[in-house]
Amino acid sequence: MKLATLHDGSRDGQLAVVARDLKTAHMADAIAPTLQAALDDWAFIAPQLDSLYAQLNRGEARRAFEFEPQRCMAPLPRACQWAEGTAWLHLLELLRRAQHGAQPAQGLAPLPDALREEPLLAQGAGDAFLGAHDDILLAHEEWGIDFGAGIAAIVDDVPMGATPDEAHGRIRLLMLANSVSLRQLMPAELSRGAGFLQSKPATAFSPVALTPDELGDAWRGGKVHLPLRATWNGHVAGQLHAGADMDFNFPQLIAHLCKSRRAGAGSIVGAGTVSNRDTTKGKAPPGHACIAERRALETIADGAASTPYMRFGDTIRIEMLDEAGKPVFGAIEQTVRKG
Repeated sequence: MKLATLHDGSRDGQLAVVARDLKTAHMADAIAPTLQAALDDWAFIAPQLDSLYAQLNRGEARRAFEFEPQRCMAPLPRACQWAEGTAWLHLLELLRRAQHGAQPAQGLAPLPDALREEPLLAQGAGDAFLGAHDDILLAHEEWGIDFGAGIAAIVDDVPMGATPDEAHGRIRLLMLANSVSLRQLMPAELSRGAGFLQSKPATAFSPVALTPDELGDAWRGGKVHLPLRATWNGHVAGQLHAGADMDFNFPQLIAHLCKSRRAGAGSIVGAGTVSNRDTTKGKAPPGHACIAERRALETIADGAASTPYMRFGDTIRIEMLDEAGKPVFGAIEQTVRKG
């Protein structure tokens, strides 16, 4: 099923069920007022939401209305926990190679073995996520504004010490993410040894979150095997494949998070920015899901990056299409503005 949260003037919005084709919706207030309330009692609430979803798809829901993504908050407007990983190590390899000035003939700079053995996860701010059509409000262009197209999972309660197999069974919903980074603030923060804070502002999520079964065969091995498109100022920056080159799947990310703690229902785990190795063999390359990757490739090839980061007025659109070319989650579509 597909779920959304609609603006109603409150912090947590109102839960709605959305039709599979994203054309109609139905309020779920008679079942659960918010998505967090549904997650808190998922075993009891989910079958009721699924029944309403089936009625909506058959055209039998009595109070259906046109679905407007612009009315959506993030599916979960605030979460008890938000952690983001770097599941595509290719991006880290490129950034490391660009930083150390490796020449193309030298190959990618090797990553420490620890990064290949265990996922890299960082905690982020989960108190106020952005809706898919909310502006990205920032004070300065000079901060190095970058988009980051990726996928995130919302989990049920996951016990401490859960195995990847156990974590897999606790994934309740999936959604697209735009994990904005302020690249020019990152070096100073990292040099202090405490990780990201100011350089990772609010993340935006797709209008709709869906249960993994909605993806059919595209959900396998704890990965989403579908194309992900990022369009910057009307030009396609990347047409990537989210299931390819993913070094750590969602169950592995979640199990790593729960090594020394439990994750409460409604925790969100992001896989980071999608990054594909170029194995197109003469076809158009997959492109990039963030500007930093493009700049890294420019640095490796030419010694310096030429592509600027985002400016006020720039737009970013992130969407995932099914095999028929139809949107699965609805699109994230944001404009960067001075705030």
